[in-house]
Amino acid sequence: MSETLGMLCDKLTIVKLKQYHSEDPARLESLSAQEQMLQQEIDEFVSRAASGNIPIEKLSFAANKVYKKEGNTIRDITGTIGAVFSELADVNCKLWHEQEKVYEFENVPVSEKDNVVRQLAHLNLERNKCIDEIDRQFATTIKNIL
Repeated sequence: MSETLGMLCDKLTIVKLKQYHSEDPARLESLSAQEQMLQQEIDEFVSRAASGNIPIEKLSFAANKVYKKEGNTIRDITGTIGAVFSELADVNCKLWHEQEKVYEFENVPVSEKDNVVRQLAHLNLERNKCIDEIDRQFATTIKNIL
């Protein structure tokens, strides 16, 4: 398995966003199937980890995000796994709406273009922090169980 719990949670929040923003019945049916598969994959992942069938070192990936830290301070992401998952969903909602601006970038006033790009970068860094924090906390929980 090459995904972590945080990555699976991220995918699920994105599927939910797509469902919310779609009205096409065929697309909604496909998204519903994806949602069910992701829920099942999350349940199986948690079960396998709790039973010791996934090595602890495979419960998270090292954060290898390379970015210019000066001027790009990203807030700390804290709280329980559930709280961080909720924060991940919130960040993905913000990312969705910021990304919408890029699809019609020619309509964004020149004075705001840099801000849109900067906001996308910051939100993506926050998203990654959420994923990493879910993974860190989950790995710690499993270590304490086993």
